[in-house]
Amino acid sequence: MSSLDVFKLDGRVALVTGGSKGLGYAMANALAGAGANVVIVSRHMNEAEEAVSAIAKETGREGLALEKDVTVRSQVEEMTQAALDRFGKIDILVNNAGINIRKPLLEFEDDEWNQVIDVNMNGPYLCSQIVGRHMVEQKYGRVINIASMLSFVTIPGRTAYSSTKSALVMFTKTLALEWASHGITVNAICPGPFETPLNRVLMNDPEAYKAFIAKIPLGRWGQPEELGGLAIFLASEASSYMTGASLVIDGGWTCQ
Repeated sequence: MSSLDVFKLDGRVALVTGGSKGLGYAMANALAGAGANVVIVSRHMNEAEEAVSAIAKETGREGLALEKDVTVRSQVEEMTQAALDRFGKIDILVNNAGINIRKPLLEFEDDEWNQVIDVNMNGPYLCSQIVGRHMVEQKYGRVINIASMLSFVTIPGRTAYSSTKSALVMFTKTLALEWASHGITVNAICPGPFETPLNRVLMNDPEAYKAFIAKIPLGRWGQPEELGGLAIFLASEASSYMTGASLVIDGGWTCQ
């Protein structure tokens, strides 16, 4: 086996929530490029189908598009069963679906606060529990939780987002301990500023964009495809001895 073979995902099946655009799409595309068949989950079927079609065209890998809400247990159960019916297994789970409501704490409405918690924490909880039962049975799995650099540092207006992403890091560590004996690794990716639809409001604000650039030692925002290699690493045998880790990819922001 060559040194690069440990990165191959031939025969693996990856399920990516929020996989139709942004970082989710970039990771799904990278996993498919490494050989995995991918299940793209989105709240919008047309977006999921477009993503699966684009990935198939670029990588030649088979895909499945699903319209599901990761905060609803019955829909996560349906999502999991649909993936198993199509591919017979789920090897890789990427808990990527997330939202960010930016405003000072004193301006938050209860439903806004609860919405961020529901998507960013309850979503990974439900997906990990339901997909995880299958992984425990097959004695193999790779779970990748998408946290944030704001799991470790924060900025004003991110009380809900930072709180959930920080909690996701400890969720990752605890789950890694619970599932280590079952051949399952659980790790987190913690992105910094990337040019995605979630951050478009900041990118379109010249002052905010300039302020962010000033905090990034590499002097630029990240491109979604720059997350692909890290996703492949955590999904593959290259990271077989790594679990419970949270890897920051932020252009150097948190070094300061």
